[in-house]
Amino acid sequence: MTVLSILGIAVLIVLVIIFFYYVPFLLWLSAKVSGVSISLVQLFLMRIRKVPPSIIVNAMIEAHKAGLKDIRRDDLEAHYLAGGHVVRVVHALVSANKANIDLSFQMATAIDLAGRDVDEAVKMSVNPKVIDTPVVSSVAKDGIQLLARARVTVRANIKQLVGGAGEETILARVGEGIVSSIGSSATHKMVLENPDSISKLVLSKGLDAGTAFEILSIDIADVDVGKNIGANLQMDQAEADKNIAQARAEERRAMAVALEQEMKAKAQEARAKVIEAEAQVPQAMAEAFRNGNLGIMDYYKMKNIEADTNMRDAIAKPGQKAAKDAKK
Repeated sequence: MTVLSILGIAVLIVLVIIFFYYVPFLLWLSAKVSGVSISLVQLFLMRIRKVPPSIIVNAMIEAHKAGLKDIRRDDLEAHYLAGGHVVRVVHALVSANKANIDLSFQMATAIDLAGRDVDEAVKMSVNPKVIDTPVVSSVAKDGIQLLARARVTVRANIKQLVGGAGEETILARVGEGIVSSIGSSATHKMVLENPDSISKLVLSKGLDAGTAFEILSIDIADVDVGKNIGANLQMDQAEADKNIAQARAEERRAMAVALEQEMKAKAQEARAKVIEAEAQVPQAMAEAFRNGNLGIMDYYKMKNIEADTNMRDAIAKPGQKAAKDAKK
């Protein structure tokens, strides 16, 4: 073989590969055999629009075999170009159709574009899911702490998947309901005797409103007794009251000490004034002698009166007199 013939064969092979890539004949034949009506031109145009023909054709074949007649090629292409999962949507529609669940193509694509797994949602609608809540701590009216854990059985609500709250909201609402139910109980023994009263009260509040799920049941899996919160609070309050009383007593003692010191200072000041006044008496007497206002007999009379006064004080208060003499 010449070089030109080899080159011609290579070019022919490349052209054949390019032809079958842009015109997937085998895929078209598979669609025809399955009863799906689609032309080779449309398959070629899918390549031009950068839409994988295999995804669209396989989805159409699955929908046709499942009896879904309202799914069109243009809708599948539009959903793919919008960033959706075509295969997942078709799987969900087939599952919903078999389970007699009302799910339209528009609703399925909206759920898929919203970021939720529509196929998983349909499966959850058929087979409910059990969600275990974390341990919820609450205190009954008698001050005893209870630790409860619940199991929530939910089913996907297809109509609320778009814009509906997720599992976190369900768990938060259930936890809040458990706390409220235990907190309204008179004693912790009532809760331990009838744990189903919690689930009934929580279930009656309609916690699934505005969520993407429908709560089928709430079962209390476990209830444990925790700390005596009431006693701890009373002890803390008593300790705080004691500290306050000690602080007030210390304040009163400090005020009393300050008042005593003030009185002592005033007494010392008064004694100092008395001593100062007594020191001026001899000077005044001397001045009176010099001026002739005081005679010697007047002086003796004053000394006799002073001696008589001291004697009377000694007779009336012998103990104080002895103490004064001892100090002297």
